[in-house]
This record gives sequence, C-alpha cells and structure tokens, in this order.
Amino acid sequence: MKWSHALKDYKLFLKIERGLSKNSITSYGLDVERLITFLEINNIQESPLSISKETIQEFIYDIAKVVNARTQSRMISGLRSFFNYLIFEDYRTDNPLELIESPKIGRKLPDTLSLDDINRLIDAIDLSKPEGERNRAILETLYSCGLRVSELTNLKISDLFFDEGFIKVTGKGDKQRFVPIVSSAQKYINCYKNEVRNHLSIQKGHEDTLFLNRRGKQLTRAMIFTIIKQLAVKIDLNKTISPHTFRHSFATHLLENGADLRTIQLMLGHESITTTEIYMHVDKSHLKNVLKTFHPRK
Repeated sequence: MKWSHALKDYKLFLKIERGLSKNSITSYGLDVERLITFLEINNIQESPLSISKETIQEFIYDIAKVVNARTQSRMISGLRSFFNYLIFEDYRTDNPLELIESPKIGRKLPDTLSLDDINRLIDAIDLSKPEGERNRAILETLYSCGLRVSELTNLKISDLFFDEGFIKVTGKGDKQRFVPIVSSAQKYINCYKNEVRNHLSIQKGHEDTLFLNRRGKQLTRAMIFTIIKQLAVKIDLNKTISPHTFRHSFATHLLENGADLRTIQLMLGHESITTTEIYMHVDKSHLKNVLKTFHPRK
C-alpha cells in the first residue's frame, strides 16, 4: 500500500466514520504528511504496512529538534490515530507508536481578557469605515456566544433566531447547537446587516452567509485573526490574543459570575465536560466562593 493511498483513505475515514471537521482532518493529515516527507528525505523505503517502531523513533527525534513539546505530543497522537486506523482496517496487526511516550507537558491554561480589555478593543474599532460595523458585530458575537472562529465565519443569516434569543451554531463534526445571544450583540448584528451588508454586491453561494468581506464573500479565519491582532496593537494590549481568546474569556467570565460547568459545556459545544473543566483552574477564588455559598457548614 502506498502512503498516498493510505492517507487518502484515512482522511475519508475521519470524515465519514468519525465525522470530524475539515480543519481537524487537515491537521491529522499534516502529521502523516510530515512523516512521509521525512521518509522521502532520508530515502527510507518503508510502506505504511511495514514501517517499524525504530523508524518512527528516528522521525520523532528529528522533529523534536524543531518543534516544542506540545506540538510534538500532538503529532505523536495524530500518528497513533493513523496507525490505529490501519489496524481497524486489518492492514496492520500492531501500532508502531504503541510504546512511544509523548513528552510530558503542563496543562496550558487559557489566556483571557478582562471586561475592560474587551471594551477597549471594541471601542478602538473605526466605525467611520463600512467594515467597522461588521468588525464590532464580529467581536460582540465572539464574546457574547463563545464561538470558535470557524463557527463564526460559517454563521448564516438563517441561523439567527433573534425573536427567541438564540443562534444556531454548527460546530465540530457538523454538530449543531443553539446558543443564547444577548440583546446588545443582536443590535450590532442588525446594524451591520441593515447598514453595511445590504449594500454589498453579494457573490453567488454567499447569499446566506452573515459576515462578508468587501467583495461579498465569506470572511476567512485568517481575516478574523488579522482584525483582532490589529486592534490589539492599536490599544497597546500587552497580550497575545486570537479569536479563541474571546471564547476563553466568555467561559471564564460566566464561571466567575456563578454559571455552572454543565451550562457552559453546552454553550461551548464541548463533547466532554473534562474539556470545560480547564476553566476551573483559571480563577480558584470561584471555587472558594462556591464552597462558602453552598456548603451547609459554612
């Protein structure tokens, strides 16, 4: 079996059987592609069915020179998944990564913004330009609903249920959930729709897409990153932030103000509550306040 054929079949498996998102499939594929490149550079003639643990170890030693422990750990996990797929399809009987340990890494706590940081970023938006209304609506939506950047860029007008106070979000693996949206975010989205979006020349296929660029096409993930980075520079914010920072801040602020983990999990679209539990480590004072408030022996 050729590597190209194995990789193609693996991606199809991830899409159909596991229901992963396009971005996740791409990430898994890149791990395998990096291994293939290593084999080609070193003229190692081993197929997906014959590659040995020793060769995998050589590859890991090689990548350890150029990537950090967290990236290395993720790549090992991705390759382990690939070879588990080959076992599942009866192409192999063993996984060459079975006994290979990932480097130990500390659990990275999410970066967060204060409410003042968020207000300053939004206040820095130049509303005299047409894209200003759009950018304000984008930041308000990110913070109001805790969306992933791909969920934001894929948001449709038909996903807005403002009368009920919800938006429909399509998350990882095309799983849909309804997320409440505050009235202020609704107001800014409507301002953008009525005052800016309605005057764009919308390209075919993007008629229902909410956030558009000047050419009437769906905004890219990279453009959302750029908007936020430029605003951070504008206000001299001494933090490294991204669209995901707004999602982290959304969850952290809800928790600090008394929301329960299960509710936050549902709004974030986390499959497992253990993923949501990371926010319990952001502000330990919340744990003490919960104990004081709810324990019978205060």
